[in-house]
Amino acid sequence: MANHRSIAWGIAQALAARGARLALAYQGERFQKALEELSAGFRDPVLVSCDVQEDEQIDACFAEIGKRMGGVDYLVHSIAAAKREELTGDFRDTSRDGYRMALEVSAYSFVALAKRAVPLMEGRKGAMLTLSYIAAERAVPHYNVMGSAKAALEQAVRQLALELGPLGHRVNCISAGPLNTLSARGISGFSDMLKTMQEKTPLRRNVTLEDVGGTALYLLSDLASGVTGETIHVDAGAHILTV
Repeated sequence: MANHRSIAWGIAQALAARGARLALAYQGERFQKALEELSAGFRDPVLVSCDVQEDEQIDACFAEIGKRMGGVDYLVHSIAAAKREELTGDFRDTSRDGYRMALEVSAYSFVALAKRAVPLMEGRKGAMLTLSYIAAERAVPHYNVMGSAKAALEQAVRQLALELGPLGHRVNCISAGPLNTLSARGISGFSDMLKTMQEKTPLRRNVTLEDVGGTALYLLSDLASGVTGETIHVDAGAHILTV
């Protein structure tokens, strides 16, 4: 979680409002203070530092969660990153390092976190959730390598759902419409994208953190006990349009 504009924050609010005790991860000390302030009203939250590019940090993160919480019922993966220069130029100019970094942080990290979460879900009916975008399915200007990462992420959802189903765990994905998050601001033309979505979506509006948080609550709860391997669009209907 980075700040009050992040999708992770919207989901955390929805869960905390229903009485959930949460473990919240942040990357680096510069985000720690903000997270402490944001989570002050939550029920005994566990705050852990985690850089998903470092296996040792992931291990330490889940060890701390296991120690302080005993186990977990669900995992929410809300992590994506790409080098800024990869989101402004032509996709064909994507660097090897830029491609690797985007897929490692935005897609592989879900697999890495799922691996560590499974032991903490033993004896429980666990649920895992990640966040995608329509660029996993369609070409979106300037989204470039992040579209590749989101496509890989959605495939990981299906594969993990197949693998973890026999253990009683569900794995799903939300494909959210454009939201004014810190990471989204790094995409060239993002402001125009928000305006276009508001004018053209069937609901004639952009989605909110509350929209995404409510869907996350459904997918993580027993209300969605028969749903797994699914990508649900929360985008005011934008995904049904041809233009």
